Amino acid sequence: METKGAGRSLAWLLATWVVTRAVLLLFVFRVFAFPGPDVTSDVSVIYRGWYEVLRQGTFPLDDVTWQYPPAAALPVLSPGVLPFLSYAHAFFVLACLADAVVLALLRCAGGRPDRSPRGTWVWVAGVPLLGPTVYARYDVMVTAVAVAALLAGTRHPRVMGALTAFGALLKVWPALLLVGAVRRRAWASAVVTAAGLALLFAVSMPGAFAFLTFQRDRGTEVESLGALVFHVARHFGWRGEVLLNYGSIEFLGPHVDQVSTAALALTGAAFGWLLLWRLRASRFAPHTLADAALTAVLLFTVTSRVISPQYLVWLIGLAAVCLSYRASRMGPPALLTVLASFVTVLEFPLGFSHVVTSDWYGVTLLVVRNGLLIAATVTAARRLWRATVPPAAPTPLPPQATRAKETPVSSS
Repeated sequence: METKGAGRSLAWLLATWVVTRAVLLLFVFRVFAFPGPDVTSDVSVIYRGWYEVLRQGTFPLDDVTWQYPPAAALPVLSPGVLPFLSYAHAFFVLACLADAVVLALLRCAGGRPDRSPRGTWVWVAGVPLLGPTVYARYDVMVTAVAVAALLAGTRHPRVMGALTAFGALLKVWPALLLVGAVRRRAWASAVVTAAGLALLFAVSMPGAFAFLTFQRDRGTEVESLGALVFHVARHFGWRGEVLLNYGSIEFLGPHVDQVSTAALALTGAAFGWLLLWRLRASRFAPHTLADAALTAVLLFTVTSRVISPQYLVWLIGLAAVCLSYRASRMGPPALLTVLASFVTVLEFPLGFSHVVTSDWYGVTLLVVRNGLLIAATVTAARRLWRATVPPAAPTPLPPQATRAKETPVSSS
């Protein structure tokens, strides 16, 4: 009976994945048009342009929209392995393949005695909620590397360190996976791998680290938490603009610099909290590595100057890894993240024109989406702290106070 039940569950899982991913492919292949702006233009125009430059052996030094670490060249160049397809179609197929790799990794991990199939379902159901944007960015490929790193972490720390370093050179954020790593071998492997790859890119291709300057000069993107200040302020006479700047739609005008600085300060505070947690935590279980990674990425997502829709792919992947452990306490944050993903597709691309014009519908969508992310972040942080940091022992009373408390008072 158990075998039949497991077989049915796997059949439903695979059927759901096949149907939902087929729909995503139909949208990115433009067989059907998804409402809102065309999300595939990043691949067919921007990525394709970078591809032509990277093929010449150099990074796009004169393009401020290139804001990625050097290993990002690999997914941009990857469609070249499928020369029988157009660049965009090859990229979409490879993105779907990365999606399938995550499915296989989670399914394999969820079949172990101390694991759960919940994580696989989070990935299968959560990803399509973001719409075709998932396959029109290379974030799903980065997420595949991050998921592989976390699942390898408990048994193969050196593999985890190497994959984490590679992921960080793809898009920085996977470096946060090391927050919960307790084995020095993972950190050592990450440092050695990152140094080796960075040196290789620096020597072989000019401009490998030009992205650092471009990232520094970014403003406040219209979907971020800080942007809500200006969305509301526009209704009360704020005289600023919404323009395409550094590859994203950003607010430009009075007080934008101050809000961007405040976002950086919040990111610094988030880092401080993580450092304090790491110093205080002493109860580490196998699932703590994944729980800490989800918490860290949530903290740095909500405090970022930019919250692009594809960032939710990272969170869904990490939430899926967490819930592949039966003992994980990240169920509520995972649910909130999935709900935020659904609101995200309503905001982009479906309602992006409302977001750009800051009408009340667009503002409401952002308040709900960002509110869900904040709730997920706070919940994850509280649960991680309570699960890993022992409660403070009560301060013992001084001997005199103890004797006075124990001495009976005689009646007069």
